[in-house]
Amino acid sequence: MKPLKPRTGLLLAAAAGGLMPFAYAPFGWWQLPLLALAGLLILAMRGTARQAAARGYVFGLAWFGGGVHWIFVSCYRYGNMDVASATITTAALVAYLALFPALALYVARRLGTREGAFLLAAPGTLGLSEWLRSWLLTGFPWLAPGYSQIDSPLGAFAPLVGVAGVGLVLVAAAALLVYLSTRTRWRWPAAAMFILLTTGGLALDRIEWTQPAGSPVRLALVQGNVEQQMKWDPAYFEATLDRYRRLSVGQFDADAVIWPENAVPALPSQVDPGYFAALRAAAGSAALLIGMPTEDADGRYYNALVQLTGPGGEYRKRYLVPFGEYVPLKNQIGPVLDLLAVPMSDFSAGGTDQPLLQVGDSRVAASVCYEILFPQELRAGAAADWLINISNDAWFGDSIAPPQHLDIARMRARELGRPIARATNTGLTAIIDHRGRVTSRAAPFEPTVLRGEVVPRRGLTPFARFGEMPVTLLCLALCLAGGWKGRVGSGRRL
Repeated sequence: MKPLKPRTGLLLAAAAGGLMPFAYAPFGWWQLPLLALAGLLILAMRGTARQAAARGYVFGLAWFGGGVHWIFVSCYRYGNMDVASATITTAALVAYLALFPALALYVARRLGTREGAFLLAAPGTLGLSEWLRSWLLTGFPWLAPGYSQIDSPLGAFAPLVGVAGVGLVLVAAAALLVYLSTRTRWRWPAAAMFILLTTGGLALDRIEWTQPAGSPVRLALVQGNVEQQMKWDPAYFEATLDRYRRLSVGQFDADAVIWPENAVPALPSQVDPGYFAALRAAAGSAALLIGMPTEDADGRYYNALVQLTGPGGEYRKRYLVPFGEYVPLKNQIGPVLDLLAVPMSDFSAGGTDQPLLQVGDSRVAASVCYEILFPQELRAGAAADWLINISNDAWFGDSIAPPQHLDIARMRARELGRPIARATNTGLTAIIDHRGRVTSRAAPFEPTVLRGEVVPRRGLTPFARFGEMPVTLLCLALCLAGGWKGRVGSGRRL
């Protein structure tokens, strides 16, 4: 294939990457990534390994720059940063994330010196780069390619192979599209494989991987809509508690009433005991679950979901946000970050063996905000009948982040075949069924209560049973196959 001029290649890569953010919520144009990724692969083929890396990097800058620019909102409006610091922080994150597609294409081009070998290796290297992004430096898998397909036929692969597998299927389909547009040999098998990948989800979507288990659970999800600037201000503390109490009165005919993350912005010892006593008395037989920080006997405190009534119990967040909930290398850089004055930024992580909560006859697994991004963490919920996710998306403001966050939760529901009750402070509060469909949703930025129900489910999806390991091994196999084809094949171009 004829090489491209370096500047032309970079401009086209930026244009292709600029399409990617529109594939995610709130836009949802899920067809775009197939074209954008196919374009990226063509650009990578039409240059050296270094040029492929440069084009992948520019693609990543446009992709993540357009998709996670809301980080600036969190840093500037709510994180006490000035404009310059917030801009630098956001730019640094985008520059870091762009390294992953750059590295993937560089390795794929080195493995696949021939075009056909490159198209075999590239889905594997891109899949492994996403796996690396999900855990390196604690991980930031926001905007993983698979999330763009939550409402497409490819989304039906989620219970089988998870979001990573959905992303691999997407990139493989893009590689086949490039193959069909540039090669003449083996076109019919390639066309058949392309059709199988892009439409196979229509058949998979008919499979019920889990089964109903028990009567529907009636829910009341309380959305307080407390502005982030007010949330930790002592002057508004009593007003915040009163707002959640007033919103909850009259809702205790539900089986469970759920408040969002840090709805009570204080430790239990800092709250008048009469407040909780009055709630317990009003709740009766309903389960009242409250997001709030808690403290143990050793002085460590946790971002938790506390079950105030019923059997009781507490879930402590396991996967913390670096710099937002804890400070890595605190002794070295903690004093500098103290200037940001981020409230409650020294949480401890909860244990990995926490028991499930009990709501009526149902076993419930909880997650708090950011940890909904990590499928491996949520797999512990496969033993539960339904899931709770609480969050404080006020950190995102009125940006594109809350709809993206909701779609991430929807993907977890599809992967595990479990409904999710998602209670947030400002939105998007929603009830999601076991197929990842939003069955009801509260209007954002309004104090309100969302009523609805979830149907408990039992059984394991293939992803819940095996996790991400099969997809990771398949990515490695594609890399090896591409490398073998590029070096010890017949010598003929495909």
